[in-house]
Amino acid sequence: MEDFTALPDLASRAFGGGVVHANDEFFAAAGHLVLPSAPGHAPKTFDHKGQVYDGWETRRRRSPGHDFAVVRLGAPGVIHGVDIDTAFFTGNFPPFASLDAVALPGYPGPEELAEAAWSEVLPRAELKGDSSNVFPIGDTRRFTHVRLNIFPDGGVARLRVHGEVVPDPDLLPKVFDVAAAEHGGRVVDCSNMFYGHPQRMLMPGLALNMGDGWETSRRRDDANDWVLVQLAAPARLRFADLDTSHFKGNAPGWAGLTGITAEGDQVELLPRTALRPDTPHRFPLLKGPEVTHARLDIYPDGGMARLRLHGRADRAHLWARMRQCLEP
Repeated sequence: MEDFTALPDLASRAFGGGVVHANDEFFAAAGHLVLPSAPGHAPKTFDHKGQVYDGWETRRRRSPGHDFAVVRLGAPGVIHGVDIDTAFFTGNFPPFASLDAVALPGYPGPEELAEAAWSEVLPRAELKGDSSNVFPIGDTRRFTHVRLNIFPDGGVARLRVHGEVVPDPDLLPKVFDVAAAEHGGRVVDCSNMFYGHPQRMLMPGLALNMGDGWETSRRRDDANDWVLVQLAAPARLRFADLDTSHFKGNAPGWAGLTGITAEGDQVELLPRTALRPDTPHRFPLLKGPEVTHARLDIYPDGGMARLRLHGRADRAHLWARMRQCLEP
């Protein structure tokens, strides 16, 4: 089975995802579902409604029906799989769940979403308590919202909606960060990720700390570390942001950038250049042809908080991908 859990979480608050509506959140707010952090738990911690949970929890249902929460995806796209995580919910988890999805323009509210034509992408499935419940999704359409249905009630810690980001070209400027995860950029290979996965470099916003970036182990040879990024679309790159924030005694000494064309040719974009610790750097790039991938080389090793690659993307490619996932 495809390891879809390595793909971005389209629903994550880190991308701007949020809960638009929940029919019940008596014991714990549904907004916890999309938090990027792992769920935590402090036993025997009570407030006026009972044990405090880091998740969404509804009251015990005494009437027919089921509970649900509607999530706006922070990054619309094609869903490859979901993780309905019931961590720390033991005697109060829902025994079953299903997932619906829909693609809507703009920013619909609860009333518009209630009237939308939803598609079931995950039929009613059995859940285990205090567990990561992962399910593949076979629908290849692009969606903007999902609806988690739990039967009949209970608690879910997190909802991870893993998939491929497909941005709306109408909402992108002529020049944008084509490496950004929120636009569809993704890491496809790297030399080392001992202390931190390089995909973190492509996440929105500033790095929170040294753990919120890519960091390699210490090299004891004459080689160097590198990461390969597939861009959101073929693009002519113009500027690069190489941010070593928080990396003080472990920043790379130097870095360089190489573009790779659709034909496999390599183009130097940034020659080996000195970096400073704990510093956001911006460099103009050498003018070159349109590239589909960019390789960041760091010398000899170390940590990088964020990587931004600003360029002019191939709009025809963006529109072709958009049209491709409009139909099942």
